[in-house]
Amino acid sequence: MKIEVIGSGCKKCKALFELTKEVVQKLGITDTVEYSTDITKIAAMGVMSSPVLAIEGKPVLVGVLPDEEKLKQIITGNLTDSKQKDKNCSSCKCGGNC
Repeated sequence: MKIEVIGSGCKKCKALFELTKEVVQKLGITDTVEYSTDITKIAAMGVMSSPVLAIEGKPVLVGVLPDEEKLKQIITGNLTDSKQKDKNCSSCKCGGNC
C-alpha cells in the first residue's frame, strides 16, 4: 500500500508526516510512509490545501493535523477499502482479510 504525506515543507506538514509514521508503526503496517514537497501532486489530486495524506494516490485527509486516534481511524478505514477482500477465504481464519 502506498501511504504518502504531501505538503509545502511547513511545520504542520512535517508534523503530519511524523505522526503518520508513528501511527503506521503502531498499527503494525509494514509499508513505508513517503513524504513529498511536490505541490503539483496536490494540484493533480484536485485539492488546494496542505498537508495531504494520500493512500494509494487518493487524498484521505486534507489541510488538517488530526490527533492520533483520528488518524488511526482514517488509516484503518482506508486500509480496508484499499484491500481486495475474498469473503470465501477458507484457508485460514482471516475473515477475508488475507
